[in-house]
Amino acid sequence: MSTGSGTPSAPAPTAPTTPARKSSMFSSLKVRNYRLFFVGQVVSNTGTWMQRIAQDWLVLSLTGSSAAVGITTALQFLPMLLFGLYGGVLVDRLPKRPALLVTQSSMALSGLALAALTLTGHVQVWHVYLAAFFVGLATVVDNPARQSFVSEMVGPDQLHNAVSLNSANFQSARLVGPAVAGLMITGVGTGWAFLANGLSFAAPITSLLLMRARELFPVKRTPRAKGQLREGLQYVAGRPELIWPVVLVGFIGTFGFNFPVWLSAFADNVFHVGAGGYSLLNTLMALGSLGGALLAARRGSARMRLLIFAALTFGVLEIVASLAPAYWLFAVLMVPIGICGLTVNVTANTTVQMATDPAMRGRVMSLFMMVFMGGTPLGAPVIGWITDTYGARAGFALGGVVSALAAGTIGLILARVGGLRLSVGWHGGHPRLRFVQRKREELATAV
Repeated sequence: MSTGSGTPSAPAPTAPTTPARKSSMFSSLKVRNYRLFFVGQVVSNTGTWMQRIAQDWLVLSLTGSSAAVGITTALQFLPMLLFGLYGGVLVDRLPKRPALLVTQSSMALSGLALAALTLTGHVQVWHVYLAAFFVGLATVVDNPARQSFVSEMVGPDQLHNAVSLNSANFQSARLVGPAVAGLMITGVGTGWAFLANGLSFAAPITSLLLMRARELFPVKRTPRAKGQLREGLQYVAGRPELIWPVVLVGFIGTFGFNFPVWLSAFADNVFHVGAGGYSLLNTLMALGSLGGALLAARRGSARMRLLIFAALTFGVLEIVASLAPAYWLFAVLMVPIGICGLTVNVTANTTVQMATDPAMRGRVMSLFMMVFMGGTPLGAPVIGWITDTYGARAGFALGGVVSALAAGTIGLILARVGGLRLSVGWHGGHPRLRFVQRKREELATAV
């Protein structure tokens, strides 16, 4: 591993995995600081999901356009695309807890401002665009800071479990947030959902203030120096175990995770089920994602082959869902899509974090988040335009096709880098496909 300076040495050709081990599903919650963080995030994430549902529905109500929903999503993630790498450099230089206090407070102000505009009847679509962009700016620092801070709270032994529980936390809130948002939108209006989100940030801010600094696992901060951004890119580019998971989540984040565009269009234009039906789709997907996160926490390890398999299945399921003839079938498919999507996210996240030098983690995770979330400004408007022009089914199917092709291609590349080949055979009377180590003669011929 690099120490954070100079050009990293060449890696071994095979991509490592975290060591397999049994893990208690909630073991990292024994750490007091992480337990405080977890509870604060439950409240804040619930508010965040309420705002996401209310924001998408408000834009659709104001404009009647799926493309406008896509633009809103794009603006929220555009800062990550433009400034994400610089955010990672900044995070490696800053103490994580004070940085998070600033970013969480900024996002609270955005939610409160949007609530005031909506509740007073003055909201316009450009206000929502501006609020989404402002939240995106705060996210540039907030995301890599939160990702890096997890290891400082729990240490390396509990990192995989804590990353998985973070995802379970987020998806648990996704179960509650859309349901409450749906009730608020139909009952009292979108403004109250925005207000609830703004107030919810009091919980993570309080949890950060209550933490015991002496119980953290501090990482030595990187001093300010020239070339740190380039150094981070070179560090990732020289390691197959880092670059290919990042490339894969980039494709899936750009083309496969445009659910605000697709689900609102399916609910409004295909199945005509309104805001309640839209929130139910999000809730069912969250149920699957929560199951995927808890399985990941229990698994205790992250393997590259699981990442590829989950990404390939995710793409295929999106294609199948795009063809669903009835709302109930489409809704049921949201559960396995949620399981596979979350498995991709957690497995890639953990694989990258565990393979990264702590001094480089802010820059590496900012790159990870930049390609995963920052690709949305590129994909969401395109997917939104295709959805408006050719229909929701065509847009959803395209996202699934791209995700599946990316998973299959990168899986073959990793197999070749690791000296593996595809073996086709029979086992127990059934066909079996698997990767096996290539023979020495085959390796010599390939070289």
